[in-house]
Amino acid sequence: MVRLLYFSWVRERIGVASEAVTLPSGVETVQALLTFLKTQDALHASALSHSSLRVAVNQIHAQATDPVADGDEIAIFPPLSGG
Repeated sequence: MVRLLYFSWVRERIGVASEAVTLPSGVETVQALLTFLKTQDALHASALSHSSLRVAVNQIHAQATDPVADGDEIAIFPPLSGG
């Protein structure tokens, strides 16, 4: 099981700040996880279909091809802007 944390408008669109998800067989990368999550419901599909999302795995910025595994904490957030 992984712990998902959602931030900013991602959290607002999905409607929860966090959730625990059991990784299905074959979901082994950040991209595969996002693809799987988009199939959960219309809220996830809408929030996670933006190509500009950022992901951190265990508090380290992750790329689409980086691995995910049971026990990971995965944060999903929109790009940050500075000012």
